[in-house]
Amino acid sequence: MSRPIELTKIIITQEKPPHRLAYIGKFAQPIDYGVHGGVQDFYGFKPEKEYPSTLDHIVAAAGG
Repeated sequence: MSRPIELTKIIITQEKPPHRLAYIGKFAQPIDYGVHGGVQDFYGFKPEKEYPSTLDHIVAAAGG
C-alpha cells in the first residue's frame, strides 16, 4: 500500500449561523461558507449575508 501524498488539516469555526469559516492547511485566509439562492429557499432561512455553500465548493472541485 502506498503512503498518502498529502494530509490536510482543516478547522471549521461557526460564526453567526449559517456562516462558517474553513481554515484549510497553511492558507492564511479562511473560506466563508453559508447559504444562498435555492439552498436558503429550501431551508427557509434568509441570512444577513449570502455565502457559497459547501455544496458549491464540491461542485467546483469536481468540475475543475
